[in-house]
Amino acid sequence: MLDEKIRHLATQGRNFAAVTTLMPDGTPQTTPLWIDADGEHLLLNTEVHRQKYRNLSRDPRVTVTIIDAANPYVYAEVRGEVVETVTGPEARAHIDQLSQKYTGNDYGNPIQSERVIVKVAPSRQYAR
Repeated sequence: MLDEKIRHLATQGRNFAAVTTLMPDGTPQTTPLWIDADGEHLLLNTEVHRQKYRNLSRDPRVTVTIIDAANPYVYAEVRGEVVETVTGPEARAHIDQLSQKYTGNDYGNPIQSERVIVKVAPSRQYAR
């Protein structure tokens, strides 16, 4: 179950997340992403051809840091792992929802492969 402060940061406002995955050689790779959550998981949306997704498919461990856009001294860190992925129309609709939240428009970038929602279950949570 997600801490309420973390769920709030992920769902309210245009707060960005720094998502860190592990490359095949073990080095970290960090990418800024739009963020969302349900009651139990952080929700990341990416494409299946991207390095972060390939990393998570190989090693499901991930760290997500969410920074409050209004006050960067308020943030949350979640360490956890991918427990589920969702593709198809649900993932495509989700990127439009995120784009509406962050830009006010549907997602306008060309989709190169396939959208995927990555569900991250927390094993360690910290909110400040």
